[in-house]
Amino acid sequence: MRDMPPEARPREKLLARGPQALADAELLALLLRTGLRGQPVLQFAQALLAQHGGLRGLLQATPAQLARTKGLGPAKRAELLAVFELARRALAEGLRQRPVLDSPSAVADVLRLQLADRGHEVFVVLFLDNQHRLIALEELFRGTLDQTSVYPREVALRALHHGAAAVILAHNHPSGAAEPSAADVALTQRLRQALGLLDIRVLDHLVVTQGGCTSMAQRGLV
Repeated sequence: MRDMPPEARPREKLLARGPQALADAELLALLLRTGLRGQPVLQFAQALLAQHGGLRGLLQATPAQLARTKGLGPAKRAELLAVFELARRALAEGLRQRPVLDSPSAVADVLRLQLADRGHEVFVVLFLDNQHRLIALEELFRGTLDQTSVYPREVALRALHHGAAAVILAHNHPSGAAEPSAADVALTQRLRQALGLLDIRVLDHLVVTQGGCTSMAQRGLV
């Protein structure tokens, strides 16, 4: 970037015009700081984004996926993973300040960042207090989800651990199918009945895809 005019360099551009003036690749280049031999850092950042399908895909990259990327040593991987986790936590933090039902778009943003680009099914639970504010978001199960692989006892134990009064369930559909399946409906009812015995309400079960979130409560399935 030394060959670029000062006003076009990402750092100087950011300081002069603010971070919103920078493209995704420019912001990423500031984190990476150095490129590869024959590939300046801005080109490296652009290639990294292309390899992972854009910024959202990069945010979803696992440590193992980043480790397979040429030019990303342990230090750079650690910095990227730390920034990604801070982004997730910043989004989740907003849900701790007010009832999650007051901000469905914020819930959707958090879940899409957490789940949308996973290549396998992941089941998460948002544990809520009696005012429906977020206490914790936990990933409990992964793989092919059905009634035999998601255990109500484990969900109940975690809910009791957090002192939760209510929960929102969520899982992703890597296929991109937005509609809840018959197995999703059956699983929801099973969990609702089990948690109901502990006076813990299931407020919703969300199906997450790259295109958005489908609410089973809105479909009358909870």
